[in-house]
Amino acid sequence: MASNAQKNTIYSLVLLVLVVSVYFWRSKTSSQETEILEISSPGKVTFSGQTMGTTYSLTYLTESGKNLQSSVDSLLVVFNNSLSTYIPDSEISQFNSADSLLFKLPYLPQVLNASKKVFQNTNGAFDPTIGPLVNVWGFGPGGPELKDSTDISLLLDAVGFDKIQFDEKLVRKTKPGMYLDFSAIAKGQGVDAIADFLNKKGIENYLVEIGGELVAKGVNEKGELWKVGINRPDESANASDLYSIIALEDRGMATSGNYRNYYVRDSVKISHTINPATGYPVNHSLLSATVLAKDCMTADAYATAMMVMGLDRAIQLDSTLSEIEVFLIYDDGKGGYGTFASETLKPFLSFIQE
Repeated sequence: MASNAQKNTIYSLVLLVLVVSVYFWRSKTSSQETEILEISSPGKVTFSGQTMGTTYSLTYLTESGKNLQSSVDSLLVVFNNSLSTYIPDSEISQFNSADSLLFKLPYLPQVLNASKKVFQNTNGAFDPTIGPLVNVWGFGPGGPELKDSTDISLLLDAVGFDKIQFDEKLVRKTKPGMYLDFSAIAKGQGVDAIADFLNKKGIENYLVEIGGELVAKGVNEKGELWKVGINRPDESANASDLYSIIALEDRGMATSGNYRNYYVRDSVKISHTINPATGYPVNHSLLSATVLAKDCMTADAYATAMMVMGLDRAIQLDSTLSEIEVFLIYDDGKGGYGTFASETLKPFLSFIQE
C-alpha cells in the first residue's frame, strides 16, 4: 500500500493537472469569445481629440478595426501649421506679417480658391481679408483691441478679397496692412482633409466632425444615413439641446450662428459675425444658418456668408445656387422661432418635439 507521503504526492500531481487543464480550457474559451465578438462587431471605430481651439471626433466603419487617430492627429498638426493665426510661424501668420508668401503646403492654395468663389457668389459677404476687423472687435488671437479712437473706415481700406492676388505658387497683398483670417472656413477645410485621408485608406462609411462642422459618407453601423443634430439657437441652451435633426447623404454640413460667440460691451451684445461692407457686427433676425454642400469647406463659407447677409438675402442666395441646401432658424418677432429649408433638404429634415 502507498504511504501517506506517496498519497499526498499523487494527490498534488492530480490537483496540478486539473488546475492546468482548467486554465487552458478557460484560456481557449476566452479566446473564442473574443474572436466571436470581433467577428460579430460591425468594425466601428470612434475617437476624438482637440484641434483649432475646439474638439474633433471621428466615427468610421472598417473590417480591420484599425484606429487611425495618430495619423489624423499628425495631419491636423500640419494643417494648423499652414492656416492657424494662433501659431506665430504658420504659413498664414508669415503672410500676414509680410507682403507675399510662397506656398509650401497644399492647404493655403485650396482655401484661397474656395474663398474666391464664395466671395464672388455672395457679393463679398464672405471675405477672409476681414482679419483686421475681426481682431479689432476682439475675436482674433490678441483679444479685444477696439478703442474709442479706432477708425473703422480706415481699417476697411485693407479689406477686400479682390485686393489679394495669388496663383498656384504664391499669394501677395496689393495693399499694406491686409490680414487673412480663415477661421470662418478652416474647420470645414480640416474636415475635408480628414475625409480625403479616409477615402485614400479605402474607408467608405464615416462621419467626421470638427467644432460642429461635418462630412458624412455612406452609412452608419445600422445601415442608415448618418444623422446629426442642429442646436437650439439660444444662448442659454446646452450642446445637447437640439432643435432639429438632418440625415446626411454624402455631404458636408456647417452651421454658423451668433447666439454663443459674442460679448457684451456697454450693454451692447457684440457678435463675432462682422459685415465686411460696414466693418461692424451684424444685427438682424437670422439666428442660425446651416448649409449642406458637396464638401464641408464650401458649406462652412456659405454658412458664414448667410449670417452676414441676413434672412432675406440668404433665402435669395439659396434660390440662385444649386450647389447648396440650407436650413435657417430666425427670430419670428413673437418670442419664438421661424424656419426656412430648401425644398430638396426637407425629406432629410426632422424636428425635435418640445
